[in-house]
Amino acid sequence: MNSYAIQCHDLGKTFRGEPAVIDCSIDIRYGRFMALLGPSGCGKTTLLRLIAGLETPNHGSIHVGGVQVSGTGKQVPPEKRKIGMVFQEYALFPHMNVAQNVAYGLRSNGESNGKVSETLDMVGLEHLEFRMPHELSGGQQQRVALARALAPGPEVILLDEPFSNLDASLRQRVRADLRSIVRRSGITAIFVTHDQEEALSLADFLAVMMEGEIVQAGTPRNLYLQPETHRIATFLGDANFLPAYGKGLYAECELGKLQVLNGFNGDGEIMFRPEDVIPIQDPNGKFKIVDRIYYGHDQLLYLQLPSGQIMKSRRLGSRDAYDIGQRVGIRIDTPVSIFATQFGCPALPEPESHS
Repeated sequence: MNSYAIQCHDLGKTFRGEPAVIDCSIDIRYGRFMALLGPSGCGKTTLLRLIAGLETPNHGSIHVGGVQVSGTGKQVPPEKRKIGMVFQEYALFPHMNVAQNVAYGLRSNGESNGKVSETLDMVGLEHLEFRMPHELSGGQQQRVALARALAPGPEVILLDEPFSNLDASLRQRVRADLRSIVRRSGITAIFVTHDQEEALSLADFLAVMMEGEIVQAGTPRNLYLQPETHRIATFLGDANFLPAYGKGLYAECELGKLQVLNGFNGDGEIMFRPEDVIPIQDPNGKFKIVDRIYYGHDQLLYLQLPSGQIMKSRRLGSRDAYDIGQRVGIRIDTPVSIFATQFGCPALPEPESHS
């Protein structure tokens, strides 16, 4: 049995001669909850529409459940791809109630009302089946759109910026609800977002897209801790960078000798996250706190190095007191990432694990 719900190979799409998707290849296993993350205009929605069949690629192929649906002169229409889609604006029919909206995709298959009830129960809307769309909250409308996409039993469900129309106060709860519903259904899901927190917290697989290309893919943890470029690192969250010289599995920098995640020799720059930086109370420390932002659940410290460079440290909890002007030492216990500089040596292959 084919283990991939979606397989895209060498997909390309241009609009009026301008490339929107450039040679994208990605395989998505069954049951994955994948995020396609990238800045606005990077081509992620176009890639989603290519998978759905709403756009035709200029080249490349797409397989759904091992069956080719696009490529080599073949273009299976959207309704025959076994793909459900939740649009950014939900696209509910205003003259139909909740149950009728969910049943819309079932009519051609002669499905019974039992399927509608089953799906509404799955998304927690079984008590609202006779409500009209304008009588629902934004979160409830999203659930109706999700139920309509799930009802026909698709292989894959696609969600385009599913939380963009929700108030900020609702997003966190609705995100958790969506994740729970998708996981209970066991379906493969791909959602497009430009929100890094959203992608990292919801997805179990993540692909970062920039300027029409998928630049890195993997688990959210791996991408966050070991991004392949400076640009990916900063896009995924706060990051500290320092010039360094790589010596195999260690690097020499202003902070001393640090362990690195990827073997490397030559000039480069190390990357580590603010939460990796642990300040140590030391009145004679080499590092000076020049600013502090207090959030309650955590606080962000700005530390000035002897060179004058500023480094961030994020400390969880609210009980440790830090003052602007205070001197501290620092400790970094976790391995850091290292990138080649423009004229530095290339990274060496990652060493084999002996654990």
